[in-house]
Amino acid sequence: MKARQHIPWLYSAPIFLVIGAVIIFPIINTLQISFTNMNVYHWFDYEYIGSENYQRVMFMLDSGFLAAIFRTILWTVLNIIIQVAFAFVIALGLNALGPRLSTIYKTLLMFPWAMPAYVSILLWRMGMFNTEFGFLNKVLKSLGYDPINYLSGSLSAFLSCLVVNLWQALPFMIMMIDGALHSINKSFYESARLDGAGFWKLHTYITIPMIRPILAPPVLMTTFLTFKQFDIVYLMTMQRGAVTGANINTVLTYVYEKAFITNNYGYSSAAAVLVFVLILLLSLISRSELRSDGV
Repeated sequence: MKARQHIPWLYSAPIFLVIGAVIIFPIINTLQISFTNMNVYHWFDYEYIGSENYQRVMFMLDSGFLAAIFRTILWTVLNIIIQVAFAFVIALGLNALGPRLSTIYKTLLMFPWAMPAYVSILLWRMGMFNTEFGFLNKVLKSLGYDPINYLSGSLSAFLSCLVVNLWQALPFMIMMIDGALHSINKSFYESARLDGAGFWKLHTYITIPMIRPILAPPVLMTTFLTFKQFDIVYLMTMQRGAVTGANINTVLTYVYEKAFITNNYGYSSAAAVLVFVLILLLSLISRSELRSDGV
């Protein structure tokens, strides 16, 4: 009997080894490097310098890390608020259409989400925001205005990346809200209309409270994905050969820049560990909030 109890662990051993090699070892190695002065000049002869990298990351005002944290939080909050608001309005509109038209629109909406992110981002950068050949600047030229370099200024580049992220992420949120709307019993609306409730009261006191528990997990998942967003900011403003000059580093592009552009691996590892701890704390807090709401 005791021998049989060990059989499941024996079968699970290969996957535990893979998890250890792919996930646990890189985390431990990054933590170790964060306490060293490893860089391009000290690749093999690096020394342990204690918490110096962490002090530089957190307490040097000109390090750029705190600004990247603030920019990432702003990026995440704006994206989630706009996504949920727009998706809610569009999902309500889809439910007001007939079933055939609604199905067609839902199918079309899935294209931005299904298209590879790399392709979508480059299409937006070259097809929409390009100074010479972009669609937006062609419209401006036809109206007699000078072209705009959307990706050269920090504010305009931030807003441009925001638009691209919304274009990619909105379909998923629309589908989630649409599915949640279909789960509501229509008799609630009929009873409320008989009591004189209008459009705003119907959705304020019936729709939103009833879909909130259903939407909490996908909204939370989208929040973490947005916080960890890398490809849009990098491909739009930081890709080698297409650096635009805009400084809109998020925490992940900041860590990437310190590791692979300035080649300061100890410093970038310390920043990466802090980001990992921050995401871990946020996940624990959000998990407890979901449990308290009964989700």
